[in-house]
Amino acid sequence: MTTADLGYRAFDTDNHYYEALDAFTRHLDPALGPRTLQWAEIDGRKYHVVGGRVSHAVVNPTFDPVADPGVLVEYYRGNPEGKPAAEYLKARGPISPAYRDAGARLAAMDGQGLDGCWMFPTLAVLYEELLGNDIEAIGQLFRAFNRWLDEDWGFHNAERIFAAPYISPSDPNWAVAELAWALDRGAHIICIRPAAPMTPFGRRPPADPYFDRFWSAVNDAGITVVVHAGDSGHSFNGYAPSEYSAVHGKANLFRMLVRERPIYDFLGSVIIDRLFERFPNVRLASVENGATFLPGLFTELHALAMRNRGLFRDDPIETFKAHVAINPFWEDDLGMLVEHVGSDGVIFGSDWPHVEGMRQPLDYLVETKALDAANRRKVMRDNALALNTLRSL
Repeated sequence: MTTADLGYRAFDTDNHYYEALDAFTRHLDPALGPRTLQWAEIDGRKYHVVGGRVSHAVVNPTFDPVADPGVLVEYYRGNPEGKPAAEYLKARGPISPAYRDAGARLAAMDGQGLDGCWMFPTLAVLYEELLGNDIEAIGQLFRAFNRWLDEDWGFHNAERIFAAPYISPSDPNWAVAELAWALDRGAHIICIRPAAPMTPFGRRPPADPYFDRFWSAVNDAGITVVVHAGDSGHSFNGYAPSEYSAVHGKANLFRMLVRERPIYDFLGSVIIDRLFERFPNVRLASVENGATFLPGLFTELHALAMRNRGLFRDDPIETFKAHVAINPFWEDDLGMLVEHVGSDGVIFGSDWPHVEGMRQPLDYLVETKALDAANRRKVMRDNALALNTLRSL
């Protein structure tokens, strides 16, 4: 199936850029470098030092050379050749202009059959955790990052590329001001990570009243908050290294086994804390967090509601479906997801050009074969367009 067969161009809710070398530093006061982010060379390789800690989140944060999109497709399809993941990643080439230049990306999207896309970081979603409880440093770093993002990609470039400013709720006053700035610059979505944000008083649940100023501003703006996978700071309690690393091997197998735990915890928490009862115009989109967690989460939410009559104003599962959209991993069972949240609650995302994503975005069409034309259009386009539009109160 192709774009011609569809009769329309798709909207991809999970595209990525590879950050420019000065993405974090172009607008950052150099005096803040030791506290926020600096470049360092170690054994001939360049790394980011974030909050005084060397990040090994990716093998090469210069991204030149870089592996091709979708090189892990066969690995995720069941790895019939039985090769270690690292074997698939050995072939690398020069970075494509489409990974860093908006004009080149628009041309690539034309060839891919994409009408529009949401654009997310590769590195930025991994760095908030490294800053720990330095709340001011979080604000300084991501303020600088968002100014770079607006300059290089734009928040509504040609009304086709919609880059998501990264806004941590850790300092609600900063978050509200940053949201206002992003809205003034035409942002259609914003990005946070699935985590209990750090505050001066330690971590607090994302729907804790401490963050109500942020959620109130989101509610009033009607903007979709994308909860994108990143370093969520989850402890693996000794079963695997807790430090986020790109190293592949046995040490990471347990981490892969529980990779959907952060989004399970995040979405379960906002339902239990009744975020949507307080802020009914808030919409969340879970992107690149998978979908196999949903049956278990729904089972437990139903049990909580039955055992604690009056805890929820409405059925928590129906509340979830009314406020949360899910972008599954491409290898997830789409039929299972539609069964749980309906076709209105599913959005297509290819993770292009990341190694674990699709080789080309519309390779995903084979996964939609069980859907009829109307429901396929919702998943591939219409649901994303609705979420991409600010919703009035």
